[in-house]
Formats: sequence, C-alpha cells, structure tokens
Amino acid sequence: MNDLNSSISQQRRYLPPLSALRAFEAAARHQSFRLAANELSVTPTAISHQVRQLESLLGVPLFERRVRKVLLTAQGRTLYPVLRDGFDAFAAVMAPLLQPKKRRTLTISATPAFVARRLVPKVADFHAQHGDLDLRLHASTTPVDFSTQQIDAAIRYGRGDYPGLQSEYLSSTQYAPLCSPRLGLHTTTQLPRHPLLHYLWQPSLPDPPDWPAWGRKAGLGTMDFLGGVTFSDETHAMAAAIAGQGVALLNTSLVADELAQGTLVQPFGPTLDGFAYYLVYPPATASDPAFHALRAWLRDALSAAPA
Repeated sequence: MNDLNSSISQQRRYLPPLSALRAFEAAARHQSFRLAANELSVTPTAISHQVRQLESLLGVPLFERRVRKVLLTAQGRTLYPVLRDGFDAFAAVMAPLLQPKKRRTLTISATPAFVARRLVPKVADFHAQHGDLDLRLHASTTPVDFSTQQIDAAIRYGRGDYPGLQSEYLSSTQYAPLCSPRLGLHTTTQLPRHPLLHYLWQPSLPDPPDWPAWGRKAGLGTMDFLGGVTFSDETHAMAAAIAGQGVALLNTSLVADELAQGTLVQPFGPTLDGFAYYLVYPPATASDPAFHALRAWLRDALSAAPA
C-alpha cells in the first residue's frame, strides 16, 4: 500500500449521528416535523430535538420554522439532496438483502417402493445436513420426462443406458421368495399350497425378475407361476407378504429391515439377480451445487442402508 492510500485509510470519517441525519432528511422531504415523526415512528418533539442537535453540530440553521410547516434554509437545501440520494442508495442496496430468501427445492423421482423403503427413512438426515434446501420426493413407476417435468434427478431400475441423460450406478438388486415365518414354509414342494403374490412391472422393462423367471431358474417348470394375487404397487405385495397372505418375490434390499427383524424370511432359494439402480439426470444438472448435495446425501443414504 502506498503512502497516499495508507494516509486515507487511517483517516477517520466524521459524521453526525445517523438518527439526526435521518430526522433531518425526512423532515426536509415532507416539509413537516409531524409527517417525519409518523414515518420514523417517533414524536414530533423527538424530530425537532434531532434537527436542533444537527444544527448545533453544524453551526448553521437548516430550517425556517413556520406555522404548521418548515422551510429549508440555503444550507439545508445544500445538505438535503446529498442525504436524500444517499438514503435512496442505501435502500436500493438493502431491499434485496431484506427480502425473504427463496428456498431451493430439489425433486427426486423413484418408484413408490424405493421412495418408501430407501428414501423416506433418510429424509431427516437430508434436512439436518442441508437446512437451506427443501426435498420433494416424487413416487411413480413411470419414467419421468425431464423436458416437461420439474424433476432434478431420478432413480431408475435398469441397465443404465438412458440416451441424452447422465447415469451413475447406485446399487445392485437381488430377488428372493419371501414370506412370513407364520406360513411355516421350508421347501419348494410346499410352495403350491400358498398364494403367489405378484406386482406389476414397467411394461418397457425386458425380462423382469418375476415368478415365471424364478420358476425357470429353480427348475420348477411344471408349476403354475402365473396364478395368485397381483398388486399394482410393489409395496402392497410387501405388506401382504408381511401379513402372511402369501409368498412374494421381492427385492431383498427393500425389505432388509423385515429380514433382519424376522418378520420376513427366505424359506429357500434360488435368488435372481436383477438390474441395478441408477441415478439419472440431465447433463446440465451436473454443474448445480444443490444437486451435488443431493447426490452426496443419496449415496450416503444407500450405503448406510442394510443390505
């Protein structure tokens, strides 16, 4: 820093009290102590006192007092526009700072079962980590259209090939026959005695890990794997299995808690390898810092979930 800048930085700026300057500017603008008092939520006497204090500090009169109004003196007319423009500049800068901050909402889409089983239990963690962000969970079995829907990211089940979109691997899946231990099911020979619980897969998904696919792997081609009860929602099939209403072929990661607690059991194999879950989003989203927070939370949430 050169000597001139150093000298300037060390100078102390002298200004009269801000309250006196505000009182004078308001009184000059309204040409009335009473109206200035109303604006500043004080009494006319307080305005008069502040103005007299300013006049005393400056050593010059700023107003000519008239009946029911005041008029600026020559010195007052010199001071007023400077203060007016300064306060207007302050107000212009402060206005956007004083506005309520618009909160950012991040929307992630996934199947109803994934939302209920893997995301909902972790929502509190997200808000604890990112109190300035709001999270919206969109549950649907239909793949979202990012060009028409206000969706930031989606979790899709498949092979990871989504033209025009970025995709990141999240986790693999395995499907196994699961039921309530109350059924007393232990071998595949007992399976025909119990209803099979089905749920609808996305029509566009090739070779879903359903009961017919499981029957082929188990070598039980002669058994009818099409009959039973069919639900439109995977979570309903889970609930029915937990309630002892039959046997469901379920994604084991989505019912990990029930398996750990023993409310669901896997009476026999085999298991089927399913496709993987992928985080999918438009390329432009990759540069959004809020999306980075969402992605990090999502990875932590899935890695912390029991497998």
